Amino acid sequence: MDRVIEKKKWSTKRILTILGIAAIVALIGLSYYFTSGKSKLNVDTDRITVSTITKGFFQETIPVNGVVLPLTTIYLDAVEGGRVEEKYVDDGAMMKKGEPILKLSNTDIQLGLVTQQTNVYNLLTQMQISKNAAQQNTVSKLNQMTDVESELKEAERIYNLDKGLYAQKAIGSQEFQKAKNDYDYYLQKEKLTQQILHQDSISNVQQIQQSRQAFEGSQNALNVMRQKVGDLIVRAPIDGQLTSLDAEIGQSKNKGERLGQLDVLSGYKVRVDVDEHYISRVYTGLKGTFAFNDTTYTLEIKKVYTQVTNGRFQVDMEFVGKVPNGIRRGQTLQILLALSDARTAVLLPRGGFFQQTGGNWIFKLSSDGKTAYKVNIQLGMQSPDYYEVLSGLNPGDKVITSSYENYGDMQELVLKKD
Repeated sequence: MDRVIEKKKWSTKRILTILGIAAIVALIGLSYYFTSGKSKLNVDTDRITVSTITKGFFQETIPVNGVVLPLTTIYLDAVEGGRVEEKYVDDGAMMKKGEPILKLSNTDIQLGLVTQQTNVYNLLTQMQISKNAAQQNTVSKLNQMTDVESELKEAERIYNLDKGLYAQKAIGSQEFQKAKNDYDYYLQKEKLTQQILHQDSISNVQQIQQSRQAFEGSQNALNVMRQKVGDLIVRAPIDGQLTSLDAEIGQSKNKGERLGQLDVLSGYKVRVDVDEHYISRVYTGLKGTFAFNDTTYTLEIKKVYTQVTNGRFQVDMEFVGKVPNGIRRGQTLQILLALSDARTAVLLPRGGFFQQTGGNWIFKLSSDGKTAYKVNIQLGMQSPDYYEVLSGLNPGDKVITSSYENYGDMQELVLKKD
């Protein structure tokens, strides 16, 4: 009788098939875990910086460098060109107003002065000659007037005498008419002589005025030439210290060329270079601070130069309150320029993480401190020590602020201590 053979449920072939399928599923799961899932990286805690998010006063500041300059600087330019003949002082000398600094020579200007002086002297001589001629002409006309008046009196006497005789029939009409004609002639001649004398007087006044105007013009031209010669000696316009003197004996200087400058030592200002990125946010009245000899001092922007050169623009700042003792012209100061008022904000310490994240995300530690995972954040303004946190973090959170250069695209960090 045939016996039924029972079929085995777990044959070797079946077991091997199931194990193969399981292995494939495991490989797929691991591949997904390491590629599409959260990739992890073991990190030594001794090689990272962990910072705590805090809440406190925040003020946006930027570090800038400034150079100390005198509050007032007067530039010395060559009013007239010439050759440097003599230097009376050296660079750095303390000057009083009017003291000579150097002397230039210019033969053209000096010759022009001599020529103008000669013109003035010639004009004076001609004026004197004209004056004498006018006086002689006036004297001659006055003499003529005297003669005419004398002749008129004589003609009037004879006319009056003949008039009486003619009335008495003592003389004829012919003789009387001649006396009358002579009298009328000299009467007209007197009027004409008076008019001539009056016109001569007016002409003399006009001539004198014209001569005076010509002389004044010539004298003004002479004064200008004297001023030009005087400008060849460069003098201090105010009290101060002579700096940047650029002139050597024998050197030629053109008209308008910079010779040096005079610094008024009554006070100082600071010329500051600022990145053009902040040009719309920098204006007069903003303040900055700097440390000098373990003391903090305050500066205030007084003038903004909006011209941008090589990506930077300049501002002038003046001291608020006391000026540091021992500060010198040309000294460089490191200044923190405040771009906003102080206010309360959530603060994130600055660190190398920003270079890789751009401030868009950060690794935040878990509550047990064993791992750190990516979180999206939004940052606002910044200062040399902190970023202002707008969203994504709260006070008390711990984050990694050191560099993320070796983390690649890791989503989670496992923190371990070797």
